[in-house]
Amino acid sequence: MLKKFWIGKDLNKYFAGFPAKANECTVIKLSGDIGMETRKIIHVDMDAFYAAVEQRDRPELKGRPVVVGGSPQSRGVVSTASYEARKFGIHSAMPLAEAYRRCPSAVFLPVDGAKYKAVSKQIHKIFTGYTPLVEPLSLDEAFLDVSGSTLLFGSAPSIAREIKARIAAELDLTASVGVAGNKFLAKLASDLRKPNGIVIVDPDRVQEFLDPLSVERVWGVGIKTAQRLHGLNIKTVRDLRSLEEERLAGLFGSLGSQLYLLARGIDDRPVESGREAKSIGREITFDADIRERQALETILLKLAVSVARRLRQEALKARTVSLKIRYHDFRTVTRARTLAALTDLDQDIYQAACDLLREISLRDPVRLAGISLHNLSDQDDAQLSLFGERSEEKERLTRAIDAVKDKFGEGSITRARLLEPKDK
Repeated sequence: MLKKFWIGKDLNKYFAGFPAKANECTVIKLSGDIGMETRKIIHVDMDAFYAAVEQRDRPELKGRPVVVGGSPQSRGVVSTASYEARKFGIHSAMPLAEAYRRCPSAVFLPVDGAKYKAVSKQIHKIFTGYTPLVEPLSLDEAFLDVSGSTLLFGSAPSIAREIKARIAAELDLTASVGVAGNKFLAKLASDLRKPNGIVIVDPDRVQEFLDPLSVERVWGVGIKTAQRLHGLNIKTVRDLRSLEEERLAGLFGSLGSQLYLLARGIDDRPVESGREAKSIGREITFDADIRERQALETILLKLAVSVARRLRQEALKARTVSLKIRYHDFRTVTRARTLAALTDLDQDIYQAACDLLREISLRDPVRLAGISLHNLSDQDDAQLSLFGERSEEKERLTRAIDAVKDKFGEGSITRARLLEPKDK
């Protein structure tokens, strides 16, 4: 029988949780690291993901403009717009009311996070059939390092094409894919031929690939940086390469040194398959501005319950709670507090958020509130509460509530304060 080979620097890392197919291979271990010049990186970006899933599941929506985000009468924003909707100038983060103004005939749908997450897991399963080195960036995009997979599955472009084909055949969805020697180039490549495209960056023609592109394509170049560069008559990557690193650093600080490297296609960041969440958060934009502190505290309770449950689902605890308040005129203030101990309990997070709210002026009406959790850990340093009730007693009650929600759904049990008043 023909034996294939797996080449890598760390066999435990490569084979941990890897499909059985790899276990049939003879392994050759090379000394040293896989250098960035030998890396083979794939970036997969699903096309209009939320909208595409809805069109797939509801065939009557195919070919129609679809906007995912909620009702156009709400004050929310567009999460995803189908390509049919994008022809009307609709894009992510646009107010839903504006999207409706541009295309009243569009179908507006709420965000179905559970469904999109389930489909994302199916996509991720396809990825891990080719490499364990997968770094998800969101539900709909990820980096794959297939440097150690080519002798087993063929060249990186062949793997990319096979992944695209499987996503289409098994999930009836399309993806745009970039293949290159590093993350920056692979991500850039996947953006160039959307939707359903594939762009392969030849390692011997990197500069030829980069030079004609606008500077806005380079990571770190936002609106203000682009304006400053345009003021210097720097409009393409080729133009950017004309500036010395010292000049760029003088203009933009550490970003300047980054731009100097990226303009030359240099990016040595590895694909981080074990990357942990750095924060967990949720925010709500209100249907009508709120002035009353009590009403805001009820909203904070709802947010605290939501983010705390996400913590527990990820088996994490948080030490820092951050509160975000946005006024009617879009002015935004944030406050943060570091807790005495790690926690994943609703009440601890809610209490911290209420304390932070007392530090913020409510003279002007509020349109948005959000809670974010930071300094996450999977460790435990639970302490006695201020009133002597043991944290473990609160945790037992919380776990019992979680079990009910897991079995019967999120709405099966809730706090009385969060119940919507019934019409009389």
